[in-house]
Amino acid sequence: MNTKELSEKEIYEICQKELNKRDLKNKKIIVIIPDNTRSGPTYLFFKFLIDILSSKVKKLDFLIALGTHPIMSEEKVKNFLHLNGEEKYFNIYQHEWNKTEKLIKIGVIERLDVKRITNGLMDEKIEIEINSLILNYDEIIIYGPVFPHEVVGFSGGYKYFFPGISGPKFLNKFHWLGALITNPKINGFKKTPVRDLLNIAANFIKIPKTLICSVIKGKKVMGLFIGEVDAWEKAADLSSQINIKYVDRSYNFVISIAPEMYEDIWTAGKCMYKLEPVVEDGGKLIIYAPHVKEISYTHGKDLMKIGYHTRDYFLKQWNKFKNYPGCILAHSTHVKGIGTYINGIEKPRIEVILATSISEEICKKVNLGYMDYNLIKIEEFENKENEGILVVKNAGEILYRRKDGYIPDIDELYKKGDKNEV
Repeated sequence: MNTKELSEKEIYEICQKELNKRDLKNKKIIVIIPDNTRSGPTYLFFKFLIDILSSKVKKLDFLIALGTHPIMSEEKVKNFLHLNGEEKYFNIYQHEWNKTEKLIKIGVIERLDVKRITNGLMDEKIEIEINSLILNYDEIIIYGPVFPHEVVGFSGGYKYFFPGISGPKFLNKFHWLGALITNPKINGFKKTPVRDLLNIAANFIKIPKTLICSVIKGKKVMGLFIGEVDAWEKAADLSSQINIKYVDRSYNFVISIAPEMYEDIWTAGKCMYKLEPVVEDGGKLIIYAPHVKEISYTHGKDLMKIGYHTRDYFLKQWNKFKNYPGCILAHSTHVKGIGTYINGIEKPRIEVILATSISEEICKKVNLGYMDYNLIKIEEFENKENEGILVVKNAGEILYRRKDGYIPDIDELYKKGDKNEV
């Protein structure tokens, strides 16, 4: 693989060249950007887009695609975008997914289409709602990095519409669809039923769209693609080379160290998603994040009620859980990992343990393991891969897989148990 970091000059020139091809003169433009849970120099693209577009367009604003993440404080926005007075001239909005008055229904994916696309995993129509703010503009530009992702396969592209600036109806459905397929079978795959649904939903947005898709490694821009869906596809192809690490074996003990940008388990759960494929059956994975104090700043109350469980724990007790939002159920089972539920007994494939500032009492209440992070000396576990121990720093964006192609599978787990309960 012959890739190199793009310089700031190269990034600017690519953006300028591609955007100059588009008829944006005297038009109202809104740029959708990620929040601070995504790596990469978003501030750089923010500055460059202002410089390239502000003199030619009629209006230029920005919308932070929070999905269901909490609103960023003014200080966080300032630090994230390296603001230096620009906010005086350009509006910077933040998406509020739970404010129905700010959402508008733009279409419906019909039941038969949903059933076909999901291979029968879902059999219902899905309404599409989105932040009505974008309808005030002539053109939409989406900037964001493309990483392996537990729900859609790869992030980026139209994912910044859904769930980035969408309402809860659609995002709950496709998050649960990702959970039904399971993280090991969707994370890092470009072609997925969830991505197909996102692309169909995006077609209901009739405003012209331009995608700016970056590929990031260690906060460095390694690739940049600008266009329509083809730009995202090229970025996903490069990301699959840069952001998937192949290893020779599975590990019995994994310490996955969360970066500071993940402020709760809702986001730090990525430290599990990206490493689940290389944890041995019966192994342990520790999410090491001393800075994390909350399960979820947005969805904590519901997660305290349902806890963290395998997919089939929910499916086989569906009447009990069907009224909980799909994104919450999906997060729960993604963090817990795949496993079985036979004759009322839940058996996760691996044990997930929190080494955070969340108390042992709460960990037990939500059905996750607990370790005192003060007792974990990271240096004592490093460089012991041959002993089945793996330490991953800045976890959450690089997906780990085995070189031999092995992927943990629920059906295989059931074959070891009661086949009649599959």
